[in-house]
Amino acid sequence: MVSLPSLFISHGPPSLLLEDASSRSFLSSLGNLLGKPRAIVLLSAHHDSRGQPIRVTSNPSPPTIYDFGGFDSSLYEMQYSAPGYPSLARSLVATLASSGIEAIEDPIRGFDHGAWMPLKLMYPQADVPVVQVSLDSTRSPRWHYALGHVLRRYREDGCLLIGSGSATHNLNEFFGRSPGVNETPPKWVVEFTDWLAEQVLSHDQLNLLNAVEKGPHGK
Repeated sequence: MVSLPSLFISHGPPSLLLEDASSRSFLSSLGNLLGKPRAIVLLSAHHDSRGQPIRVTSNPSPPTIYDFGGFDSSLYEMQYSAPGYPSLARSLVATLASSGIEAIEDPIRGFDHGAWMPLKLMYPQADVPVVQVSLDSTRSPRWHYALGHVLRRYREDGCLLIGSGSATHNLNEFFGRSPGVNETPPKWVVEFTDWLAEQVLSHDQLNLLNAVEKGPHGK
């Protein structure tokens, strides 16, 4: 089996599902470009264990979580009914534990919008099983790099690994400007994301693990 790539999807708000935006068009084409994986293992910025063991969703029928407010009412009626994958969740927990990362199954939690929003564009048929793995905001970037290193072996078993969040996330600045969906990004956003792309292309692990301190406008 060919090893699948791993992705970081820097997405916008849930309203992206309703807007005519270039990023929406890109995500809508990405599933066809990648093909249909056996399963998706997704880490979302909205799933945070906050110093507790890493949580891995094992619900066979995960509900859609509306962890946002103030958006068009139609977004709260949307569903993403992709199945869970309990046996994969058990395997992930065991693999993490064997690598010294404490992890537990979560048989209740569903998909937060950091998961179902981009996936609804990428795989609208919701026919690919999805397992979410939490982050831990009390841990360092290097610790999360080690977490990803453990998970990467699942790429060779037909799983698509996705990190979901936002490369830049200054909400005070964003809501102060209320930019249009296709508006040119501010200079500081362009400079930081261009720098980030350069570090990825040059495989500069040290800079990437210290992007907040080293990147332009990082803090």
